[in-house]
Amino acid sequence: MPDLFFQTFWVGLSVWIVLFVSDYTLTTICAKLYRAGVCNKIVFEGSYEITPYFQRDIDSLRVVSPSFLLALLLNSTLLFIVWWLVPPSVSHLYIFLLGALILTQLSVHIRHIRNLFLFRAAATDAVRGRIEYSRPVLLRASSIEMISFSGMLLVLFAFTQSWFVLGGCVACLSLAAKHWRLARRHISAAAIGAAKPASASIS
Repeated sequence: MPDLFFQTFWVGLSVWIVLFVSDYTLTTICAKLYRAGVCNKIVFEGSYEITPYFQRDIDSLRVVSPSFLLALLLNSTLLFIVWWLVPPSVSHLYIFLLGALILTQLSVHIRHIRNLFLFRAAATDAVRGRIEYSRPVLLRASSIEMISFSGMLLVLFAFTQSWFVLGGCVACLSLAAKHWRLARRHISAAAIGAAKPASASIS
């Protein structure tokens, strides 16, 4: 089975496509639950979607997203190019990329399942009160979560020496760094926005 998964392009691609479609579907489902009343108890500053690239489509609850289809096409093409051009002697590069795509999706799915459970509970009296997350806290929490997944995969790589696992480790770490940068950018933008009224009042 592992040989079929790594040596047959369509098997690995199909697994990733299923996970990618599931990712977008679960994001939309959770966004609907959030807007249907969960937002009265759990408040996220800004868009429910963390990734800026998908925010417009998720905010509008689009079932068919042009941005999603483009990302699906580009990543599938990249995976095919690597699989087609890389010689067998360095096939670990394809396995690394496949691991980056699939294991990142599996990590994100854990978050979706947690949110789905939490949001359904929040729609009832099982969750009481109100909590509000600022955008930087939300992004940093996501970053820490992805770092945790990366660390877990790094430990697993130490035992397996699998390029597939290493790909997931590096991809999760890269996503964690991206979210941390977005948090810093948001804080800087907020600081600049707060400084402008102050400088205007002084003048």
